[in-house]
Amino acid sequence: MNAISHSLEPVDSFDYVIFGATGDLTMRKLLPALYRRFAEGQVPEDSRIVGTARSPLDDASYRERARKALGEHVRAEELDDATVDRFLGLVHYVSLNGAESTGNWDALKSLLASGAPAADRVRVFYLATAPDLYGDIARNVDEKGLRTDTSRIVLEKPIGTDLDTARKVNEGVGRHFPENSIFRIDHYLGKEAVQNIIALRFANPMLERMWDRESIEYVQITAAETVGLEGRGGYYDGSGALRDMIQNHLLQVLTVVAMERPASLDADALRDEKVRVLKSLKPLDRANLRANVSRGQYVQGTTGGKPVPAYREELPGETPSNTETFVALKAEIDTPRWQGVPFYLRSGKRMPEKLTEVVIQFRAGEPGLFGEARPGSRLVIRVQPNESVTLPLFVKHPGNSFGLEEVDALSRLGEPRRVVFRDSYEGLMLDAVKGSPALFVRKDETEAAWQWVTPILEGWREDTAGPDTYEAGTWGPESARELLRQAGHSWVEDIAA
Repeated sequence: MNAISHSLEPVDSFDYVIFGATGDLTMRKLLPALYRRFAEGQVPEDSRIVGTARSPLDDASYRERARKALGEHVRAEELDDATVDRFLGLVHYVSLNGAESTGNWDALKSLLASGAPAADRVRVFYLATAPDLYGDIARNVDEKGLRTDTSRIVLEKPIGTDLDTARKVNEGVGRHFPENSIFRIDHYLGKEAVQNIIALRFANPMLERMWDRESIEYVQITAAETVGLEGRGGYYDGSGALRDMIQNHLLQVLTVVAMERPASLDADALRDEKVRVLKSLKPLDRANLRANVSRGQYVQGTTGGKPVPAYREELPGETPSNTETFVALKAEIDTPRWQGVPFYLRSGKRMPEKLTEVVIQFRAGEPGLFGEARPGSRLVIRVQPNESVTLPLFVKHPGNSFGLEEVDALSRLGEPRRVVFRDSYEGLMLDAVKGSPALFVRKDETEAAWQWVTPILEGWREDTAGPDTYEAGTWGPESARELLRQAGHSWVEDIAA
């Protein structure tokens, strides 16, 4: 059960305990998300937000950090001094290393036990820490008596670094929390445009009938960033684009694009269909890796009109590294609906522009009344920025002749109502409070994604050539274009050019 919820009604009072409360994610995303929901009246005034980390802070000093974070990461028009003060009244801090069994656990337990009876309040434990600490934190929360029947635990990605480590994380947390209390977050699933794919497909009979191999030639899913490492060299060099973006975010988008019609919008019905897609992906391994996967690493170039250094120059000490900053791959889904339709997934840093979009390329028509065959329409779903759906159509050019012209059927999501889209964390954090798992990733879903990705990583380890290079500010190495060219296809920006 627990279907996708869009309600902005107030939730019940809760305690939100954030492990890793002084980190970048908490300051940049989590606290601003909770503030916005508080300002909109969705968070009750007697709820508590408890930050924990190793830093020796008290409530007052942590609140000042939180105030500064809100000033940096919340739009000025959304900030109100009185509202900020009231919100910070919900914020507490306990100095604690969550992975160690010794320490200030009694202070955290005493704080959570104060006020309303524990049975009346949902407790959410949000793990914004390194994933290898998840099992230890879950064990301590359980063994220290902090877990209640209405507790949930939220796990940030990445869940492991390959299939074996993902299983260890899942098993470690699963020993102390039941699966229905574990919320694995992928913030892409919280994005309105990604959720809108479900509506586009299944609320429009015309599109639903065309959503298969007979009508669709190929699909492109791109997540491009203009930035480099941004001080995250230690994390990123141990991760790379395949782990950081493809294994979670883009595979999640792929499942939403490709899944069969679910029996309902209930959480398990949706996730059952997504798992079936992941398990139907044709394997990519040593035997077919070079023909189906392009990986790259940026060298010096120009971004936004300014020169930028090479990836290796951004690493501490200019460390030699074969970590990929770009991946493009061809995925195929072995089902009757999608047999023979390539899904091209691409993600990279230091690209010419920041965007995330899905391109559905429909097949070309046959020659007919208007002469030569017309190219197939291209449905473009822009996830970010400026969420939109575009579907070009041919219409008669004004005048007496039957000349044709192409026009865009454009929908800027939210227009003309001028809706301001919430950050994806806002809805997801409160979905955890409500116990609504539809937009979170299930255990078998995580492991199915890793089962497909891990052989690619293993193949790369045996490839001494390393990644191809590409100039910063370009769309990746030439091998990415060759990947599509061999099937007679092109990336969307090359078509436009």
